[in-house]
Amino acid sequence: MSDSPDGLPLLAVDNLVVSFTGPNGSSDVVKGVSFCVGRGETVAIVGESGSGKSTMAMSVIRLLAANGKIRAGSIRFENTDLTTKSDTELRSVRGRLIGLVPQDPMSNLNPSMKIGTQVAETLLTHGFATRRDVRGKSHEALRAAGIPEPEQRAAQYPHELSGGLRQRVLVAIGLACRPKLLIADEPTSALDVTVQRTILDQIDRMTAEIGTAVLLITHDLALAAERAQRIIVMNEGEIVEAGPTAQVLATPRHQYTKALLDAAPSIAAVRVDSGHTATGETDAGKPSLVEVREATKIYRPRGNRKEVRAAAGVTFDIPGGKTVAVVGESGSGKTTTSRMLLRLIEPSSGSIFFEGQEIATMDKAQLAGFRQRVQPVFQDPYASLNPMYTIGRIVEEPLAFYKRGGKAQRRARVLELLDQVALSSDVIDRRPAELSGGQRQRVAIARAIALNPDLLICDEPVSALDVMVQAQILRLLDRLQAELGLSLLFISHDLAVVRLIADYVCVMKDGEVVEANSNNEIFENPQHPYTRKLLGSVPGHEIPQGGRTVETRAARASVPTKGARSTAADR
Repeated sequence: MSDSPDGLPLLAVDNLVVSFTGPNGSSDVVKGVSFCVGRGETVAIVGESGSGKSTMAMSVIRLLAANGKIRAGSIRFENTDLTTKSDTELRSVRGRLIGLVPQDPMSNLNPSMKIGTQVAETLLTHGFATRRDVRGKSHEALRAAGIPEPEQRAAQYPHELSGGLRQRVLVAIGLACRPKLLIADEPTSALDVTVQRTILDQIDRMTAEIGTAVLLITHDLALAAERAQRIIVMNEGEIVEAGPTAQVLATPRHQYTKALLDAAPSIAAVRVDSGHTATGETDAGKPSLVEVREATKIYRPRGNRKEVRAAAGVTFDIPGGKTVAVVGESGSGKTTTSRMLLRLIEPSSGSIFFEGQEIATMDKAQLAGFRQRVQPVFQDPYASLNPMYTIGRIVEEPLAFYKRGGKAQRRARVLELLDQVALSSDVIDRRPAELSGGQRQRVAIARAIALNPDLLICDEPVSALDVMVQAQILRLLDRLQAELGLSLLFISHDLAVVRLIADYVCVMKDGEVVEANSNNEIFENPQHPYTRKLLGSVPGHEIPQGGRTVETRAARASVPTKGARSTAADR
């Protein structure tokens, strides 16, 4: 840790207590936290949602919600206590001395302002540019953050940029004034691994160049291990363990740290094992449940703009009772493929067969039956559940729509479903806002299996969840698959998660399947350069697995498929 000549750290937090006032009174969410950050050092604070890590970080720059307050303790930055500063005095600290890269660019960028204007605002506010040269300096800040064609991007609005580019804009704003400390609050949690690595590498380069210290807030222990010199582990508002990264990972002392390590997905791990025997095993030579053949989707924008080939000749099979994962970066075509399979959009060419019947030729009655047998589980449990409905009504909705049983029978089925996804019966009359993210995703899964489907299409179902909740949901899906004989199409950008859940893997790039094989072959013997690039971008390759011993299932029988392309179940 590099400190100033007087031996004082850049940031010293001492016995910090932060409380929030709610309907039932005041409660402490940060409880006597103490730590320091040296000049030029990267310190990661790791913990689940609700652990207090983001609240603690926002306390440093006094950006708490209106009902939050610092109740005790001190926050000394360059030996000045920020808790005693007025709001006016803090404005000269935020952005200029302490930068911030928040988590969600769509919530933190003004949708009605051009990108260049938002960068310029920071530079002008802190006197790092004049009206005369601010445009050029804004372009320089965007270029330094790795944004190509910054002059063009500066003239665009946030919605016109990809998620990765929007996040780089936040990096440009956070580092535009060359701060001494950067607080990066989950800066890449919603991004693909390759984009994540690019942005973190850019932060590393920029902070190293200007000597900026980094306080990295993350739930991803693998990410912390790769990027930080020291790790601080928080749980329920308290620091339960802290120390040099290698020490914390190699010899974790606290049980919670060990649990985090055990839950962290890794490409070095193997397929989870529910301990059940799957009832839907597919014998070699038996037709697959789903056959996707040369499926192509082309969007033709209005005017003279170039057509977009979202999917190009996609071919793979989904065997009965198996999990096929489709992985790739944003824009690779994986979600387009899942939407074609759900028949939410029609292929421009090619065919998709369900139990041998082409779904595009199904009549109204056949399509109704198909929709009951193929159910989606979406990425965001906050957006996919109606906030006005009770949990009981949400889970009952497909039963009521398809007129399955009377009211009493449907309620009994809802209670059975809640039990299947390990939710207590008392949630039936609660609403989504009263549940955690993991509980909401369990509700979404309960709704999806209500009609006893044959296939679940899971589109990034755990990407919004912490690693420990991720592990719970993956084990739940594996158990339900074994008990119900489900097939799964698992859409993900996270290869470490795919390693734990998939039997077969299809890797997509620019709308095409560039490699498809069994789980073990993809991870242990990747053939395509893009697959190797994806694997190389996964953080935490060498994280110890906490002594975890996860047994594989019995060897999967490969299923031959038709067509010339390599498919997910053909080797």
